[in-house]
Amino acid sequence: MSKLATPAVVGVSAVLGAGLALGAGALGVGGDGSTTTVLRQAPIAQASNASSEEGAPTAREIYERDAPGVVLVEATVQQRSASQSLFGPAPQTQEGQSTGSGFVIDDEGYILTNEHVVEGATKVQVSFSNEKSASAEVVGKDNSNDIALLKVDPKGLDLKPLELGSAKDVQVGDPVLAIGNPFGLDRTLTTGVVSAKQRQITGPGGFSIDNVIQTDASINPGNSGGPLLDGAGKVIGINSQIATSGSGQGSVGIGFAVPIETVKQVLPDLKKDGHANIAYLGVTSLSASDFPDGLPEQLRPATKEGAIVQQVAPGSPAQKAGLRAGSATVNTSQGQLVIGGDVITQVDGKRITSADDVNQAITGKKPGDEVTVVVRRGSQEKKLKVTLGRRPDSTSSSADGSQNDQAPDEFQLP
Repeated sequence: MSKLATPAVVGVSAVLGAGLALGAGALGVGGDGSTTTVLRQAPIAQASNASSEEGAPTAREIYERDAPGVVLVEATVQQRSASQSLFGPAPQTQEGQSTGSGFVIDDEGYILTNEHVVEGATKVQVSFSNEKSASAEVVGKDNSNDIALLKVDPKGLDLKPLELGSAKDVQVGDPVLAIGNPFGLDRTLTTGVVSAKQRQITGPGGFSIDNVIQTDASINPGNSGGPLLDGAGKVIGINSQIATSGSGQGSVGIGFAVPIETVKQVLPDLKKDGHANIAYLGVTSLSASDFPDGLPEQLRPATKEGAIVQQVAPGSPAQKAGLRAGSATVNTSQGQLVIGGDVITQVDGKRITSADDVNQAITGKKPGDEVTVVVRRGSQEKKLKVTLGRRPDSTSSSADGSQNDQAPDEFQLP
């Protein structure tokens, strides 16, 4: 189970994460016959046996350079709760505090963080390592990717922007560092490696976030919105979620960071429009190859390749263009599958072999773009023209669901 790395302030001890290597070298023998040994920190790239150019920075050097660019984000939020009265539950608004992390990206005063850190905020304050603080404006939010852009007046703050890198070429085993404010402890450093690539997590709005970086660098509540850095100290992701075990709230060595490429894609929109302009089709699909072989012939997909439409959001571009979801469900050991829907085989000339291919075909498009979607419907092939829309903030606001008015038939495999 993954959870948003939301904050909690309790008393704990800060522990340095894995990946820090110390080299010991004997310098000489003293006059009394004793040996003098000095501990020397190895370059961070060598901590995971990765190749390193001479002069690569150590974890300490990266921290000293980048920590001043990491900020503590404190948001005052309004929370609605129901209180009991003679007339039944009555909604009340209470004021709460949310804390997280963020990092400066330029001299103009722009700061990146997670959307869930400032969700519902009426006031945002950021604090810097030089003990200065400033009020921040939320200038843009992308709830679907859990990204928020803040802006402070840079005058007199001596901002230290972090350099944005790239997550495209990171490999499993590459060293990474996380700087943030876990449990309210300012600018804590943890180190580790890239544990996996191309993970998928669910954002606060219910949409999937793709190409997520998994790391074993300790990420805890309060780290949300802080930077994940590569071995050169460049930002490759925003720390956003952690996996927890049981009722525990702390790190179990599985953290997730939204890749910086996703951030770069929406950053201009956040600055200009205050929201992300992400193309939206409006279907939920499942790879045809994921359907079990044990289905009776009449329930099998028409093809083994493609993306079978499971749901079509009412009012979505897909529904307006005539894409259809299935009208029956099958309960299998893999869960409930919807059958009978259109099988998407091409999007704008790109061959579709899986559900992921549909998302990839839409990536890079803009709202208003027209695409041709080729589907198999029974024994027929149809070409549908779809004018893409702008992705809503959440799946609930897009009213995802089957376009069929009646409840689908249900089957149980023997």
